Amino acid sequence: MSEHEHDEDGYRGPATLVVDGVSLTVEVELRGYFQPIDGYYRWYGRVAVNEELTRLAGGKKKTVSIQAGSHAATGELSDPDPWGRYRITGTSTPPFHVPTTLEELNA
Repeated sequence: MSEHEHDEDGYRGPATLVVDGVSLTVEVELRGYFQPIDGYYRWYGRVAVNEELTRLAGGKKKTVSIQAGSHAATGELSDPDPWGRYRITGTSTPPFHVPTTLEELNA
């Protein structure tokens, strides 16, 4: 597989995170799923340790923009875990490709 891993489960690789107007290049691991009961796609993941992100977020929840390749979304950072990785979550359009046709699923 290529340096950047894409599959129906999500995305792992570089992303651009915008926190309080500051753009950061970060490494992320993202996953998502469609919730048929309410009709929303929910995505979530972790942002690798990044000193600038830690400084900007200050251990608090923050609304952020995230872009991975040509896909972008708005999400929320939560408190960091004990290792300094922030969790990120969002609802609806994810910042990674999601297969939408049978051809894509079977490829």
